[in-house]
Amino acid sequence: MNQKVMIKSNRYGLIVHMDAEAGYEEIREELRHRFTEADRFFRDATMAVTFEGRILTKVQEQELIELISDTAHVHIVCIFDNDKNTERLYQEVVEESLESLPRKEGQFYRGTLKKRQVLESEKSIIVLGDVEAGARVVSRGNIVVLGTIRGKVHAGAAGNRQAFIVALSMKPQILRIADVTAPRVYTRKPEKPEAKIARLLGDHIYIDPLAEQDW
Repeated sequence: MNQKVMIKSNRYGLIVHMDAEAGYEEIREELRHRFTEADRFFRDATMAVTFEGRILTKVQEQELIELISDTAHVHIVCIFDNDKNTERLYQEVVEESLESLPRKEGQFYRGTLKKRQVLESEKSIIVLGDVEAGARVVSRGNIVVLGTIRGKVHAGAAGNRQAFIVALSMKPQILRIADVTAPRVYTRKPEKPEAKIARLLGDHIYIDPLAEQDW
């Protein structure tokens, strides 16, 4: 295999196939070269990325994401893996949630928020990672987490009761929308592994499957 990296596209973004026998440094440099050349095709695009062909560490994966973002000026909103259920969840978030959050109206945060970290914004927030226990996210708009919420999240912080919170998994310490804090989270259907959305209904916060929402 002469090419150490092959880049393909699908409906949801890019598939980066890596030669399993090539060294990581070789793959990284070829990716840098490929995406630098393709800058005019991808500039300012918002998409997801799938890495296949070899196993990457979390550090390597993050490094390649930053490389692609910086060299091709691509806004990467999530990473697919080859697990069909996970891919389906990410597709739901990309297609349904991000359509309601144009880039000009939102803020992207790339990385996991760890204990005692705080992220606050006047705009809607898209977190490309987890919100760990002890971390806090506050937004006057909506909050989308492409990962698991285990910390504290507050959407509609200025009183917007139409604000919502989306995550691939919701296990929050505190969930708050506008002036309502959920001492417990109401789920109207049995828990199952799929992207969820939290919204206010009256004075209670309910969580429903994202795929069933009408935008």
